Amino acid sequence: MAYETVLVDIEEAVAVVTINRPKQLNALNSQTLTELNEAMTELGANSEVRAIILTGAGERAFIAGADIKEMAGKSPREGRRFAELGLALLERIESLDQPVLAAINGFALGGGTEVALACDLVYASNRARFGQPEVNLGIIPGFGGTQRLPRLVGRNIGKEVIFTGEMLSAERAREIGLVNGVFAPEELMEQVRKVAAVIASKGPLAISAAKHAINRGVDLPLASGLEIEKGMFAGLFGSRDQNEGMAAFVEKRKAEFTGE
Repeated sequence: MAYETVLVDIEEAVAVVTINRPKQLNALNSQTLTELNEAMTELGANSEVRAIILTGAGERAFIAGADIKEMAGKSPREGRRFAELGLALLERIESLDQPVLAAINGFALGGGTEVALACDLVYASNRARFGQPEVNLGIIPGFGGTQRLPRLVGRNIGKEVIFTGEMLSAERAREIGLVNGVFAPEELMEQVRKVAAVIASKGPLAISAAKHAINRGVDLPLASGLEIEKGMFAGLFGSRDQNEGMAAFVEKRKAEFTGE
């Protein structure tokens, strides 16, 4: 499917999704949120895709935030609908069987940080900047920032980021656990592609099960999380991938996973 604000490229089981509004610093308007959701849904149904990289066009921004020009005149009902579009996209990212890796090449502010929070792994250029500056506009994060950020970095750090509205450097974002790794701008995509390729080489059923076990269990009591893990673990036995993976180990050869 062709999109106006999103580019999709698939190469060797890795899809790269690029938000393509560089003149607007890839700000998220309703069209972009809808198209991103559609693109992620389409990729999620593609069994040939085993990892997804999400990035922004140009060198200045991953996503500079939600489109303020579109938001400015909204009523409470319209504001709720806009939030629902954003939340639907992030829930789609979290629900995909494939891991989604964010490659943050510049500003990731407001909705940009919130999108990163929904991704499974986050890598950044050393020029990247993160933040939840919504309080500067008289509003709060609306795409899950008040919920996902404190769960990831801790309640008080999350409050500090949201209450002050100040930007964080890539290094600070890594210190608080928001970012997995920081690279020079010219190395970012190469490094993220390497990680995606490693993930794509593993058993897709196992990767999917691990993602869902972590996402579903991380905020539950340990005993409940362990029950989820046990079920996911047991469910993989008898699959072609489980048989192939264990046979390859015994036979000292590389496994050929098919996702079956």
